[in-house]
Amino acid sequence: MDRAGTAIPSLAECIGLMEEYGMLANIRHHSLVVARLAEQLLEGLCAVTPDRPQADRRLVISGALLHDIAKTPCLNGACDHARVGAEICRRHGYPEIAAIVEQHVLLWDFDPARYESGAFSAREIVYYADKRVRHNVVVHLDQRLEYILDHYGKGNPERQGLIRENFSKCVTLERHLFRWLPFAPAELGRF
Repeated sequence: MDRAGTAIPSLAECIGLMEEYGMLANIRHHSLVVARLAEQLLEGLCAVTPDRPQADRRLVISGALLHDIAKTPCLNGACDHARVGAEICRRHGYPEIAAIVEQHVLLWDFDPARYESGAFSAREIVYYADKRVRHNVVVHLDQRLEYILDHYGKGNPERQGLIRENFSKCVTLERHLFRWLPFAPAELGRF
């Protein structure tokens, strides 16, 4: 438990869950890169606005590590990996991690007015970091969008429209996020 009484899995517990749910090596590598980007974003926010409360570091990193916990069993569209992953996290007693996992594909709590003040939740940080990583490579949002349209849009105009709508939220989030960071989007991942 963290100081607020929230159950947050340790790094060892995250790795244990990855093992338990058979996370493929490539998905694990993707999750590690997402976690590093999420940490870089949080560190940047904390450096620029040290007096402003930020998301809990352990929550951000654990959420990033586990965001694709159900990706392997849901490959080939067998299930909704965000929903199933959230269920896994809840079952293990991690409701706050579940909220991050559940919203890493589609961000429900989209709040540009809050972003104006420099306030970003762990869900938003992990959501954005995930959108910047294709496999295990940090890419621009346009490149990630192209990949997702190709792999998940399946030539369906309605589905592609929903994907584009989701990415427009991500572009807005990026614009607000980087107003508060000491580096540009192109510098993300240079560590």
